[in-house]
Amino acid sequence: MTYVPRLKAKYKEEIRSALKEKFQYKSVMQVPKLVKISVNQGVGGATTDKKLIETAVNEMTTITGQQAVAAKSKKDISNFKLRKGMPVGVHVTLRDSKMYEFLDRLIAVALPRIRDFKGINDKGFDGRGNYTLGVTEQIIFPEINIDKINKIMGMDITFVTTANTDVEALELLKQFGLPFKNQNTTNG
Repeated sequence: MTYVPRLKAKYKEEIRSALKEKFQYKSVMQVPKLVKISVNQGVGGATTDKKLIETAVNEMTTITGQQAVAAKSKKDISNFKLRKGMPVGVHVTLRDSKMYEFLDRLIAVALPRIRDFKGINDKGFDGRGNYTLGVTEQIIFPEINIDKINKIMGMDITFVTTANTDVEALELLKQFGLPFKNQNTTNG
């Protein structure tokens, strides 16, 4: 018996049938699913300090469990002292088992470690069923040793789904256990 991530098994056993029932899909194949999770981190000071990119790659690899890649600039921008091909960020794309493992750690461990956490905002949808979540500090992940951090950096985590609408994607991510803010409260 091979190991199956907890959330992958939960999707097959519970979430798929719950969504099929809620949105009245004719086939199980119509039910939205999580395709990939893309984690991006912009490293602004990388033009002056080359070690920042190496540090960011190592941290991202530690957090996601998959080798991170440096993102290079596409054009010259003189105001930022930026040349085409210079590293300006780090990114990782997670799929299948590593994606579910990362999602599980994000929900169970990392998000609860955010100071004054009241849930994630539901305004990060793009209209096509994808959701982007911004994290301000990489130290919320337990894999990062706070004593070895020389600069606190944020990152964007994008959930790519097969959902056709934001409502379907929101329900899918809620079923996985992402703690969205209560919709009934008003910001005043």
